[in-house]
Amino acid sequence: MNLSKSLYTKGIQCSKALWLKKYKSNVLTPPDEQALTVFDTGTVVGDFACQLFPYGKEVPYSKNYDEMISTTKQWIEEGLETIYEATFNFFGILVMVDILTIKNNEVSIYEVKSSTEVKDIYLHDVSIQYYVLKNLGFKIKSANVIHINNEYIRGDDLDINQLFKIVDVTNNVISMQSNIPNILKEFETYLEDKENEPNIDIGKHCNNPYVCDAKNYCWKVQRQIPDYSIFNIFNLGSKKQIELYSRGIINIDDVPHDFDMTSIQAQAVENYKSKITYIDIENIKSFLQSLTYPIYHLDFETYQQAIPEYKGIKPFEQIPFQYSLHIEYEDGQKNKLLEHKEYLAQDSVDSRYELALKLCEDIPSDVTVLAYNMSFEKGVIKRLANLFPDLSTHLLAINENIQDLMIPFQKKWYVTPNMQGSYSIKYVLPALVPEFEKAYKELDGVQNGSQAMNAFANLSKLDDEEKQKIRTSLLEYCKLDTLAMVKVLEILKKI
Repeated sequence: MNLSKSLYTKGIQCSKALWLKKYKSNVLTPPDEQALTVFDTGTVVGDFACQLFPYGKEVPYSKNYDEMISTTKQWIEEGLETIYEATFNFFGILVMVDILTIKNNEVSIYEVKSSTEVKDIYLHDVSIQYYVLKNLGFKIKSANVIHINNEYIRGDDLDINQLFKIVDVTNNVISMQSNIPNILKEFETYLEDKENEPNIDIGKHCNNPYVCDAKNYCWKVQRQIPDYSIFNIFNLGSKKQIELYSRGIINIDDVPHDFDMTSIQAQAVENYKSKITYIDIENIKSFLQSLTYPIYHLDFETYQQAIPEYKGIKPFEQIPFQYSLHIEYEDGQKNKLLEHKEYLAQDSVDSRYELALKLCEDIPSDVTVLAYNMSFEKGVIKRLANLFPDLSTHLLAINENIQDLMIPFQKKWYVTPNMQGSYSIKYVLPALVPEFEKAYKELDGVQNGSQAMNAFANLSKLDDEEKQKIRTSLLEYCKLDTLAMVKVLEILKKI
C-alpha cells in the first residue's frame, strides 16, 4: 500500500483523508504559517530529545528509502546501540523510528512529540512502528513516547532530563496489535479504488485529533456549509450539532425555535434570524461609567519556546516581546486626546525585565487599563511581577486596575448578526468597525497574532534590512490592535 506512519495516522483519523492524500491531493489545504511553525518546533524538539540517548548516529534522509533501510540494517549489524531515524519497511509499510536503541538483541522504540502529554493518536503512531518491527523479526523490549514536561522551569542551564518525560506505552501498543490487520484491510479496500473517493460524511473526526487538511474540501466545496452555520453556535457541542445535521439542518435560519439550547445560544440564533442588532443601553452605560480617564488601552504580543532559552521559563510559556498602548484622554483634559506608546524587544535576548520596566514607566499605578479579553494581559503581567520583585508592586497595581472591553459583548449587551454569536474580537471588530478589517489586510508582513508570534521568533534568522522591515511591520500591527480598541469604545460611547 506504500503507507508511511504519518499516512497511517491520517487514515486512523479518516480513511477519506488518506484516499485524498493519495489520489486527489490538489484539493487539500496546504499547511498555513501556524502549522509550519508546529512542524519546525517538532524538528527542533526531536533533535534535542536525541541528547537523552547520546553517541547515536542519524540515518541520512534520502528520497530513496531503500538507502535509508540499507544504512539502518548495516548499523544494526555493526552493533550500533542508538540510531536516530532508523528506517524499516514491511510489505509497503514504511516507518522511521525517531530513536531506536538496541541492547542484548532487544530494541526499544522512542517516538518524540513536541506535545506536553501522550495523546491517543500517538499510540497509533507507535503501534504501527511496533507492528512493522515485530513482523520483521525484532524482539522488542519497550515502546515509548517522549514528550515535553511543561512543569519544568529552566535554571541557569538547560536540563535535558527534566525537560522531557519518557512514557512507557508498551502495554497499550501491544493491546492494539491485533486490530492493525483489520485497519490495514480497511485502508486497502478504499485505496484499491483509485477513481471513487470514499463516501464518508463529515463529523467530529474532521477536527479531532487535528483539523483535517481536507476539511475545506469536504465542508465548503462538497457540502456548501456556510461560514456561520450550526457548527458555529457557541458551545453547542458535537452531539447537538450532529443531531441537527442528521435532520438536514445546516443553516442557522433553519434551526427550530423549540430546539434544546441554552438561553444564550437561543438568543444568538434568534438574533441572527431576525437580522436585528440588540443593544442593552443601561448596562453599557454602567460599564462606561466604571471607566475613569485617562484610559490606557493595552495589548501584548507574545511568543513561545518549546525549548526554554532563558532562566525561569517553562516550555511553551507565553513570553511577552511587545506591547502597544493608546492613552485616551477625556475632552478638555489635554489638547492631545490620544497618545501612543509602544515597546518592541530586541531578538535573541531575554527582554522581559526591560519590557516590564518600560511598562511601569508608561502606565501609572492608579489609572484605568483596558484590554480585550483581559485574562491574557493579566496573566502576562502577573508572571512578570513574580519574576521581578523590584517591579512587583507597580505591576500588580496595574493588574488590579485592568478592565475588560470584552464584557459588553460577552454579556450580550451588544449583539449584531455579523458577530455570528461570538464575542471574539475577530468577529466584534469587523461588525462594529468594518473599515478595520481592510486596514489589517493592508498591513505588510504581519496581519494577525500568529504571524506576529512567528515573525518575532524568526527575527534572528534575517539580515539587518529584512529584520528592520519586519520590526516595522510588528509595530504597525500591534499599534492597530490598540487603536481598534479605541474605536470599539468610541462606538459604545455613541450608543
